[in-house]
Amino acid sequence: MRLIALSGLLLLGLMSSQGVNAASIYAGHATAAAVCSQCHGIKTPSADAPFPPLAGRDADYLKTTLKQYRDKTRKSDIMNAIVGSLSDSDISNVATYYARLKP
Repeated sequence: MRLIALSGLLLLGLMSSQGVNAASIYAGHATAAAVCSQCHGIKTPSADAPFPPLAGRDADYLKTTLKQYRDKTRKSDIMNAIVGSLSDSDISNVATYYARLKP
């Protein structure tokens, strides 16, 4: 039990010292794998998919675009439906994750 608590404290310390919310990157990866990767892939687009890869894209651009799809101010039947259930936190996590990947 002490080992688990110590590991948690070390992880929190590492996240704070790096100035990065590491949990958001992990959450972003999980959301990207579950929601985005079917069409956009993770590092490369899915086979034969006409959709652009998202790896290495600017995080602010991704956040803005995803919020526009979610709020239906940017029209795409597919994207409006897929992104419609994502929270601001989910969008931020996905954008941060994809922005940190090398294209």
